[in-house]
Amino acid sequence: MIPTTFRAFRIHNDTAHGYRSGIEDTSLDALAPGEVVIKTAYSSVNYKDALAGTGEGKILRFFPLVGGIDVAGHVVASTDPAFREGDAVLVTGCGLSETRDGGYSEYARLEAKWVIPLPAGLSLRESMILGTAGFTAALGLLRMEENRQNPALGPIAVTGATGGVGSLAVDIFSRAGYDVHAVSGKAAQAEYLKSLGAAEVLGREVLAEARPLEAARFGGGFDNVGGSMLASLLARTRPYGNVASAGLAASAELPTTVMPFIIRGVSLLGVASAGTVRDIRDAVWQRLASDWKPRHLDAICTREVTLDGLPTVFADMLAGGSLGRTLVRIGGE
Repeated sequence: MIPTTFRAFRIHNDTAHGYRSGIEDTSLDALAPGEVVIKTAYSSVNYKDALAGTGEGKILRFFPLVGGIDVAGHVVASTDPAFREGDAVLVTGCGLSETRDGGYSEYARLEAKWVIPLPAGLSLRESMILGTAGFTAALGLLRMEENRQNPALGPIAVTGATGGVGSLAVDIFSRAGYDVHAVSGKAAQAEYLKSLGAAEVLGREVLAEARPLEAARFGGGFDNVGGSMLASLLARTRPYGNVASAGLAASAELPTTVMPFIIRGVSLLGVASAGTVRDIRDAVWQRLASDWKPRHLDAICTREVTLDGLPTVFADMLAGGSLGRTLVRIGGE
């Protein structure tokens, strides 16, 4: 039975009180419409969540909304025949905490078209250690391999490697048979990155300012950073290698030339996980539950909090202090 009220982390912005967020009681009727209601087991914290929860980024299109772009739990009510009470399900992205209420709530109401049945091979907890971060990394690999990326082309550089997306990319790409060269400014985390499967750990200086073309060092890359580091990675990618762009932690600018593209045939591939179409979304989650399932999820989950711990996590993440993934335990398995 769904209670009359339950706890949620809601975000407001109005002329009377400004931008604010925190735990409050809400009700099912206050949530965005949807065919599937779940009792939330877990969510997670992504950089986008920290921006939304603090107002440091313009993420939400409407107010108030429940935060959290990821959610997993058990169905308690559904008007869609594809889902029955007790089913374990998840949703990542798809407008959560942007145009509709998200996962930081004891109960969530979801659009059936985006609800993914929990794949065999994953627990609800594992699905949220992965969350948007793992989905993004795996989607990048899928796009690269669709464009003929393979381990024989050479090592894959992963930038921003100690963050959530980066840590999972190191694990997923190494699981898929690639030599991963993890690029990070956090030298103290070299052993952590090696434990996830990195063959080499490189400092940011390897991708310092570059000429239009440099010596071809990498078979491809997965970039979370943007800016000059992405430009440098493109300049150092071998012929017909692929670089997947998945983030802008440093900059949204791209100070490059066409030289890597027209001289070496390098491809720059966009990774836009939030709006991925359903058939691709299903395929990626099946891979994450099987041959691409990271082998070190417990190590990558470096913090587990309740809804009450969210403000501290947001502050740490925006200050550059995050390592791996933060899991939000709401109801548990």
